[in-house]
Amino acid sequence: MATLIVSPVAASSDQILLDAINPRQERRFAVAVVTLLTVFAVAIHGYHPYAEDGGPYITGIKHALAPSLYPHWFEFVAGHPRFSFFAGSIAALVKISHLNLEVVLLLMQFASYWITLFAGWHLAALCYAERQARTGATALLATWLTLPIAGTSILLMDPYVTARSISTPCALLALVGVGIFLRPQQLSQNRRSQGLVLCCGALIVAGTAHPLMAAYALGWVLIFACQLSDKKSVRKWGTLGLVLLAIAMAWGVQLSGARETDSYLQAEMTRSYWFLANWTWYEQIGLFAPLAILATVACRSPRENKIMIALARMAIISSLTAVVVVLLFGRAEAASHIVAWLQPLRILQIAYVLMTLGLGAALGERFLKRSRLRWLVVFASLAGIMLFAERQTFPASAHLELPGLPPSNPWEQAFLWIRFNTSQEALFALDSDYITKPAEDAQNFRAISERSALPDYTKDGGDAANNPKLSSSWVEVQSAQKQLSAESDARRMSKLKPLGVDWVVLERGSVTSFSCFYTNTAVKVCRLPDHPAINEASQSPGPNTSASASAIARLP
Repeated sequence: MATLIVSPVAASSDQILLDAINPRQERRFAVAVVTLLTVFAVAIHGYHPYAEDGGPYITGIKHALAPSLYPHWFEFVAGHPRFSFFAGSIAALVKISHLNLEVVLLLMQFASYWITLFAGWHLAALCYAERQARTGATALLATWLTLPIAGTSILLMDPYVTARSISTPCALLALVGVGIFLRPQQLSQNRRSQGLVLCCGALIVAGTAHPLMAAYALGWVLIFACQLSDKKSVRKWGTLGLVLLAIAMAWGVQLSGARETDSYLQAEMTRSYWFLANWTWYEQIGLFAPLAILATVACRSPRENKIMIALARMAIISSLTAVVVVLLFGRAEAASHIVAWLQPLRILQIAYVLMTLGLGAALGERFLKRSRLRWLVVFASLAGIMLFAERQTFPASAHLELPGLPPSNPWEQAFLWIRFNTSQEALFALDSDYITKPAEDAQNFRAISERSALPDYTKDGGDAANNPKLSSSWVEVQSAQKQLSAESDARRMSKLKPLGVDWVVLERGSVTSFSCFYTNTAVKVCRLPDHPAINEASQSPGPNTSASASAIARLP
């Protein structure tokens, strides 16, 4: 493995950097490759704007655009956007551009992929002189763009738009800026100043979108800067000082943690990925395998390739520091879980990026070289594996859920019918774990239907774990929605009417005497008795799938 990863180029890192950022022809080639790979990446990984974390973020954006939405349980709508300017910024962009929100999100998805791959290309260009290495590094990054980051419950990049869609490429651009600023000395002062501006600007933008990931990116930048120093004392003692500072800060945060209520503790324990001891064996392999690969890079790279060595050491040091912090302060049995809440192991993201770039560079430089057939066969095979994984994750949804196309997912179809046929004032209840139901594909009810709903177990449980003020109300409503589809009507009424629920979404096989105004292959939408009649738009459709046609045709 070691001989495969290490670049054989004997040129100094200074010359590599000069070659990478100066020639106009090289920049044109980079733009062309990155643009082609962006289309390639979207085609492989698909696009699911309302799924997983994308749904809660879109819900926040929609509320920013139309504050009258989600009048009930709004505190769970505001959970994701409250720490950043992401939702407000996207809403402002929609208003300024006069484009549909769905179109803006799709353009942002392409832009976030493009910038991530562009930053990946330039990180590779800082380390490798040959085009084959740079192209291989960027191509593998594009192919593995949705790779899960060990057991952290995040992906390298998401197939939907979230705040991480902005923070991740900005973090990589910040590292590029540090590389330009600190290496080499032969660059003009103006060029080096541009690197510093790029680094600072990228960190600021990342901080406005996702403060937590931006804080970890700042840690990467500081350790990388120490490792790039020509002075051994800075590399050694500067890095050690940063590591000790991180551990001391974690200790201070842990000591400042307030006493946790039983309901908050219950919400926290649902986030098993916060605690390293709960990770599966393959997730723990996913923690240490990238570090082992990067250790090989750091030990076996030519001494002249200082930037690659510095990047590898930075990723290893920051990741191991996070492991130490988690083992000391992020345990499930700790008195406070504020450090676990900060999810320090998300810092592994940079290790995954650099591991991918290193392996891709070795693949392109050592094996693929100038053979078009090899490039085609290898990346077609790797893309096929990732495409298969995507289809297993979203089996009931279209691979590309583009604006204007009717959804194929039956749950989405039901949620869309609700948007066009029920009042904005309505309050819905679903099974608390509806997101994990067959064919649901983690599609978010609030984002698609634009209606209020009782908090669910999965996504709203994350908000409850992040905000102690929400935990007690979240725990209270979980019992009201648990196995809702399997309950009797009497039990449903006794649990839901005190909460003010108007409508329920039940699995198709549920037994009920409620009036159900929409039914498809997966679910039915029913109104609880003794509530005001539905609006005029929903008076005509009966309990069948015919109503979906008119609603889906009006999809924006």
